[in-house]
Amino acid sequence: MNIDNTQSQMRKGVLEFCILSIIRQGEVYPSDIVEKMKAANLNILEGTLYPLLTRLKNADLLTYRWVESNSGPPRKYFCMTEKGLAFYHELEDTWNELANAVNKLTAKSENTEINQNQL
Repeated sequence: MNIDNTQSQMRKGVLEFCILSIIRQGEVYPSDIVEKMKAANLNILEGTLYPLLTRLKNADLLTYRWVESNSGPPRKYFCMTEKGLAFYHELEDTWNELANAVNKLTAKSENTEINQNQL
């Protein structure tokens, strides 16, 4: 079995939640999202980010505004809509339930491993 593929799938599963978590903190430019994700050791390419932002915008979870730039073309800054904030809170509840369940299961697994190693 390929561990890299499994790790990639796990990261993809939380990507949307992580991006919405960043945007929830305030208006943000896409390259800022990339940097915050990198700082958290969750690398994302702009080629992955932009389609996701477009999908979230088309679902009315995000909105954006154009801001003139002194060093190039105007920039698109994203922020969360009311619908997006409600969606985020649902994802947050789901994440907390899932994380708690996984923590319980993995804690039991570690105890089992310890017990099995003592035999």
